[in-house]
Amino acid sequence: MTPEIIRSAPVFRSFDEAKARAFYLEWLGFTWEGEHRFHPGAPLYAFLRLGAFHLHLSEHHGDATPGSTAIVYVAGLAEWHQRLPPYPNMRPRLETLPWGIEMVITDPFGNRLRFLEQTDAA
Repeated sequence: MTPEIIRSAPVFRSFDEAKARAFYLEWLGFTWEGEHRFHPGAPLYAFLRLGAFHLHLSEHHGDATPGSTAIVYVAGLAEWHQRLPPYPNMRPRLETLPWGIEMVITDPFGNRLRFLEQTDAA
């Protein structure tokens, strides 16, 4: 018997809390669900959410590797893409692939979010 999967949460490496908040909260619309530090001045570990997608950001060395990728399955990608405000150095585009429409976004720390809306052909 396999366990019931409740949710998953990839961990992305982060290096700057202000940049992370500006990128994930102000630009993409994530919710900052919480955070943890072992003591004042310690590296940040943060819990974020965008709809049903959970993401953890860690400033702790060894928790994650910069340049990681997470695929996020979505509905309404074209509409969301149109509503995204301008962001410095980031102009994501929609790409039509045989399995759906994809928008790849790279965060300020080199991590990639691949938002994918699958088509009926997928």
